[in-house]
Amino acid sequence: MEYLTLLVSGILVGVAVAAPIGPVNLICIRRTLKYGAVNGFASGSGAAIGDGVFATIAAFGVTAAITFVKTHSFWLQMLGGLFLIALGIRTWFAQPHLDDSLPENALGDLLPVIGTTFFLTITNPATMLGFMAIFGGIAGFTVGSEDYGRALLLVASVVAGSALWWALLTGFVGRFRNRMSDKMLEIINHVSAGLIILFGLGVSGRVLWERFL
Repeated sequence: MEYLTLLVSGILVGVAVAAPIGPVNLICIRRTLKYGAVNGFASGSGAAIGDGVFATIAAFGVTAAITFVKTHSFWLQMLGGLFLIALGIRTWFAQPHLDDSLPENALGDLLPVIGTTFFLTITNPATMLGFMAIFGGIAGFTVGSEDYGRALLLVASVVAGSALWWALLTGFVGRFRNRMSDKMLEIINHVSAGLIILFGLGVSGRVLWERFL
């Protein structure tokens, strides 16, 4: 029963950290509408992998990694904010059109977007610190815990929960793809680009405010 509780709790945590609308969700929605659900899910899988990294750090109490993230939180967040701004600008000036010819299951075509969402996830120290707080509440983990079986189960279930969210999101959005036109896709592209830039400015502005004011 305890392991079932951990499994369900981990899945719920994975969904909870993935669901809030942010840059990764916008990327997944945009790519699902442009290329299809497989490509959109691949976008989300990068974030799921990033969540898995943070979940591992939190569950196993990797002190060195936790210390590194806390120590370099300012630069990690600045890097993530600037990356978002650059990504938003690139998205704004892109010329989107529905592309049925993209081989959605070709690994070479999917790796860049997986890397993008992974990078956006791991440059957010708040995610890792949030994982630590959540894990302490739902599983009674402490730094240095040696219950590796429970820790592995929790990490795996978090990744599964995150992946479940991306599957549900891209599957739902994919239903509307046949109703899209290039003009509608261009509007969505501009809206998502503007929001991504705002996210980037918000992250960069907040960390600069906290650092210097």
